[in-house]
Amino acid sequence: MKKAIIHSGVAAGVLTCSMGLAHAADDKPAAPDDVVPAAATPAVEAGPTNAGVVIVTGTRASGLKVENSASPIQVLDSSSLQRTGQPDLIQALSQNLPSLNAQAFGGDMANMTLSARLRGLSPNNTLVLVNGKRRHGTSNLAVLGGPYQGGAAADLNYIPVAAIDHIEVLQDGAAAQYGTDAIAGVVNIILKQNYKGGTANVNGGGYGDGGGHTGDGTANIGLAPFTDAFLSLTAETKYHGFSDRGGIDPRVNDPANLAAMPQLQNHPGYPYVNHISGDAQYRQHIFAANFGVDITPDLNLYSFATYGKKKARAFENYRTPDRLPKLYPTGFSPQEVFDEKDWAFTAGIKGKLPGNWNWDLSSTYGKDTADLGVAHSGNVSLFNDTGATPTEFHAGQFVASQWTNNLDVNREFDVGWATPLTFAIGLEHRRDEYEIGAGDAASRYKEGSQSFPGFSLTDAGKHSRNSKAGYINFSSQPIKDWTVDLAGRYEHFSDFGNAKVGKLTSRYDFSPAVALRATYSNGFRAPTLAESYYSATNVGPRTAFVQLPPNSPGARLVGVNGLRPEASTNISAGIVLNPAPNVAITADAYKITIRDRIVGSGSLCGSGGAVNSPAVTAAILANGNVLDPSVVQTGINIFSNAVNTRTSGLEFVATLNSNYGSAGRVDWSLAANYNRTEVIKINQAPVELRPQTLLDQTAISDLETASPRVRVNLGALWKMGNWTVNLRENFFGKSSELQSSDGATYYETEIKPTALTDLEVSYQYNKAWTFSLGANNLFNQYPNHINANLLAEQRANLDNAAVTVYPSFSPFGINGGYYYARVGFKF
Repeated sequence: MKKAIIHSGVAAGVLTCSMGLAHAADDKPAAPDDVVPAAATPAVEAGPTNAGVVIVTGTRASGLKVENSASPIQVLDSSSLQRTGQPDLIQALSQNLPSLNAQAFGGDMANMTLSARLRGLSPNNTLVLVNGKRRHGTSNLAVLGGPYQGGAAADLNYIPVAAIDHIEVLQDGAAAQYGTDAIAGVVNIILKQNYKGGTANVNGGGYGDGGGHTGDGTANIGLAPFTDAFLSLTAETKYHGFSDRGGIDPRVNDPANLAAMPQLQNHPGYPYVNHISGDAQYRQHIFAANFGVDITPDLNLYSFATYGKKKARAFENYRTPDRLPKLYPTGFSPQEVFDEKDWAFTAGIKGKLPGNWNWDLSSTYGKDTADLGVAHSGNVSLFNDTGATPTEFHAGQFVASQWTNNLDVNREFDVGWATPLTFAIGLEHRRDEYEIGAGDAASRYKEGSQSFPGFSLTDAGKHSRNSKAGYINFSSQPIKDWTVDLAGRYEHFSDFGNAKVGKLTSRYDFSPAVALRATYSNGFRAPTLAESYYSATNVGPRTAFVQLPPNSPGARLVGVNGLRPEASTNISAGIVLNPAPNVAITADAYKITIRDRIVGSGSLCGSGGAVNSPAVTAAILANGNVLDPSVVQTGINIFSNAVNTRTSGLEFVATLNSNYGSAGRVDWSLAANYNRTEVIKINQAPVELRPQTLLDQTAISDLETASPRVRVNLGALWKMGNWTVNLRENFFGKSSELQSSDGATYYETEIKPTALTDLEVSYQYNKAWTFSLGANNLFNQYPNHINANLLAEQRANLDNAAVTVYPSFSPFGINGGYYYARVGFKF
């Protein structure tokens, strides 16, 4: 069988087909395992960087190896991704990359779609590519407070880990190269191109202290549908169960409440009746396909697609028996219901023109649709007014889609320099759409369904944006060992006008063992459509807050007139050391300044707070929201260009491959990140809100201290005979958040520095079967509790928030150790 080497949709116009490796139908395959590797297939299994890997991210020069990159890039191979316990791409990335922090827990709908952020910036500041093509974002905006607030980036967990050949993570500003929102960096997911054989895995586990029961099955197969073609297919199905790490809700053991509602004690599980502090339950099925074919030696067709479906449930706060006593005599625990479909498809054709011009024309469409519901609930006003209420509601729908078209052209010119000049130019058109669908009539009657009111008619709406961009890129070595890469991009947005961004990267190799590199770039991020238009009512048993869209008449009443784009400046400098063939060391310092950064406000009160603003109440009425009359505190949250921030950091990566003869081989890795974000300017609060400010102390601490400044991963992969032992020590520095019950007194919750141990032991029974046992957080470590004074105040006030005893911002979660077993099969 003749087989072409096709790197589908590589970084904007780079043609990496290798025609010399094709073979006749009766020839022996080029690779021993019947899989011809892609141009960038890693050769080393362990560690976050792989010497010798040819990269396609961060450069448009062909054949560049990772150790020769002028920008900091880390490469994760498929084995590193799979050795992470829970088969979850976000967690797999976080466990291998200290500069990437994964969200471990989310509130309300954010618990259904966890996200990640690079270099301490918003998830929206990292661009995700699949085979070099832009990935669409989720429709499920994270609206509640915390370090991931506002995130609407690509949901990585809709890409099966078993479909991935490797991942290239560019940890540098790349707005001029890939898109104006690539401020923190780029995650480029390269899919497998196998045309024969396959793998399958079955994985099961759970938390040592209960809950989180997980079962996962995945399979990948390579096919050769016809001559000169490959088709790699992957399917995965996964179940993850509820967990509960909450304390006692003070309302249910209060003597006065017990006297008035003795039936409280008859509720199942009393006094632990509030289950909001824990993982959501979900079932997910995902599929991926990657296809490529050589039409002629100079013309290649490629296509890839993903499809996923997820059904999830998450507990909301317990409602006491006095809410709906005829339906729920002992009270009830509503559940948010989430039914999501996510799919993406890319088709492209590329080739070579006379004069050694390479070209790549592609189109990518992605869409995420989520239907939102409420179960085990009721509408109190509807019941009081009519004598009846549904117990299940359709609360609304989110839809987000993106259509991207690219044309990329490049060629090398011999201009008399040390290396040929790579010249690349390209065009891009993109259309984004975002829609909120209204809930059913019962879900939005008056204050709406308990725990999650349906989206009102004034919340609903459909919005769109078009952008057109062109880029140009030059890269070469003017003199031996001095690399210069210059990129510029012009982009026009239908709603924000023009943006011009650039990037200058340089590297000088003093010797094969020592090199210096540096980058200067700027960026421009237009607000996501969700940040601009999302509108909803977020409720609890005691509170009701409206998420006010910045582009609404209500927002103008509090002095917010829409959102402006963010502007950024990135500076980085680093050193690359290769003192021996088996040792690689990199260290890169960076500073990222963002002006007019888009962040979520604190809680702006209209009633019930220590300080209230009449304009807040007027804004709620203008937005058409009706709030539960039984709550004691009302207000709004809103996204705004509230601050300028400066993020400074240092990334360090070292790998060492050691051979101990009969004692086996150990691949050592050390990866560390120091990251500090400072709010250097708070924009003036609108006069309508004074004396309140757009950002309270909680919101500022979410930016500055809620993520650890220091993270260190120390890994050792030991192989001896049929045995493999993977040991990883993850160190998380201190993190903290300021919290308040009334907006007057703030308490600091601090998570002390913590080291977690991950361990996996595998035995390869034969060429086909491998058995593994492992643990994430082997010694079952937990974060510190919420500040004791805050908990005491919440309990004294009979505040249901006191059920949250572990901080939701914990960088390593609130569930303790996870223990698992895995069986792998290769054919």
